[in-house]
Amino acid sequence: MDSLVSLAAEIANCRQCDRLVEWREQVALEKRAAFRDEDYWGMGVPGFGDPAAKVMIIGLAPAAHGANRTGRVFTGDRSGDFLFASLHRTGFANQSFARHVGDGLQLADAYVTAAVRCAPPGNKPTTEERDNCRPYIERELDLLRKVRVFVALGQFGYQVACSILGVRPRPKFGHGVVVPLSEHGCERTGNIVCSFHPSQQNTFTGRLTEPMLDQVFLTARELAELEPA
Repeated sequence: MDSLVSLAAEIANCRQCDRLVEWREQVALEKRAAFRDEDYWGMGVPGFGDPAAKVMIIGLAPAAHGANRTGRVFTGDRSGDFLFASLHRTGFANQSFARHVGDGLQLADAYVTAAVRCAPPGNKPTTEERDNCRPYIERELDLLRKVRVFVALGQFGYQVACSILGVRPRPKFGHGVVVPLSEHGCERTGNIVCSFHPSQQNTFTGRLTEPMLDQVFLTARELAELEPA
């Protein structure tokens, strides 16, 4: 019987994409100087969060020295720092940081996942690699039966969300854009909420600010009919 636990183990041990497996393992061996004394995860990275979540957050892929090091999505890098701080401010996380597995982080009403489960070279997965990972997120959706709001972090996550949910036609991506599934040919009810990705190229330049990301998650709370943060 499929479960989030069995799915996580399957994702961790996946070796379907030769290029990604080679890269994730090479990074885990060579390491970054700042983390030279740490044991890297170096495998596929499962989703993380509340099994009763009403909000699913979809990112791109693990960072080479972030989740590929720690084994938990968006954990151990600056994108994750920015994301989880916002989730804490908006009532989805019990703390504002995500440093390593076992750091006490817990999510309420939210589940964080990624379109691709292995760190890709240059942070650019291929179309084939994206498609190879698609069944994993589809199975997560089957198991997370209460999800009604999908927060897409960046265009890549948005495209994957639209594809698996059957959004047709796909509205243009833009920060803060809300896509009601019922208006775009989807059998599933709910909404997609778009956000710029919390990558350094967006957060360091001011393209994505803390209030902007907080508003995305406050909108998600409202659409999911959750209590205000």
